[in-house]
Amino acid sequence: MFVVVYRWRIKPGHEAQFARDWRDVTLLAREKYGSGGSSLFEAHDGSYVAIARWPDREKREAFVARKGIDTATRERMNAAIEQDYPPLELDTLQDLWAPI
Repeated sequence: MFVVVYRWRIKPGHEAQFARDWRDVTLLAREKYGSGGSSLFEAHDGSYVAIARWPDREKREAFVARKGIDTATRERMNAAIEQDYPPLELDTLQDLWAPI
C-alpha cells in the first residue's frame, strides 16, 4: 500500500465547502482511479489533514495526472486553501489498521 498525507490551512469561512469538495474528489478517486479512500481530520492547530490510501504509487500518479476531470470542484478546493503544505508520501512496511 502507498499512503499520502496532505495538510492544509483553510481560509476562514471556507471549511464546510472545502470538506464537501474534498469528499467529492475522494469519491472520484475511489470510484474511477482505484484509491483505497481517504480520511479528513482537523488537527489541534486548526489545519486540515487527509490521509489517502492507494494500492500503489502508479495508481495515485494516474489520478494526479488526470486532465479536465471535475475541474470546478478542484478549483473551489484550491481557492479555499490559505496554505498548502508539501504532501508526505509513505510506502507501507506493515499495515495493522483494522476497521473500528
